Amino acid sequence: MRAARLLTATLCALAMASCTPVPDKKADGRVDEPLPATTTTAPSLPPRPQEVRLDDVDPCAVLSPEQRIALSLDNPPSAYVEASFGNAKACTMRSNISGNVVRLALVTVEGVGVWLSENAQVHAEQTTVAGFPGLTVRTPGMDNVCNVEVDVAEGQFLDVMFRDGGNERAAKQDTLCQGAQRAAEAAVAGLLQRR
Repeated sequence: MRAARLLTATLCALAMASCTPVPDKKADGRVDEPLPATTTTAPSLPPRPQEVRLDDVDPCAVLSPEQRIALSLDNPPSAYVEASFGNAKACTMRSNISGNVVRLALVTVEGVGVWLSENAQVHAEQTTVAGFPGLTVRTPGMDNVCNVEVDVAEGQFLDVMFRDGGNERAAKQDTLCQGAQRAAEAAVAGLLQRR
């Protein structure tokens, strides 16, 4: 019985050893060891000054008429549901003056950290919006749009998209990002006034 156990243990050890890859030897006798596994951690955003929940907010009421005029958004706001953000309530506003379009989406199904994931495949740069941590997001290959994402509450964020509405002379992406930043600051101010 003891011999059978010893034989079984020996066979198991041989089977396991045969499945273990052996590092290749180089001509000079060196052996390439496998590289250690690395993990990349997404940078974390600074803490937000307070929680501003978006659950019961009308996205088309975030910007006051005065704020829309200051941003040259002279067309009436139009509400809809943004499916790509978990059916977030959204509002789009167009400017006949500049030809640009602003979209506000109130994302309540995930936090702003989604933009820092490798899966996002965007270039996200940290910013601050009216004291709240945020991200300026540029999507490779989409030069006619810029987004600013604002971390307003745990598991929620305000998405502000600013895009060229088909102008004869296209706006540069840096200009669009500046517009997104201004619109985001106005939107956060509007959210804070509603509290």
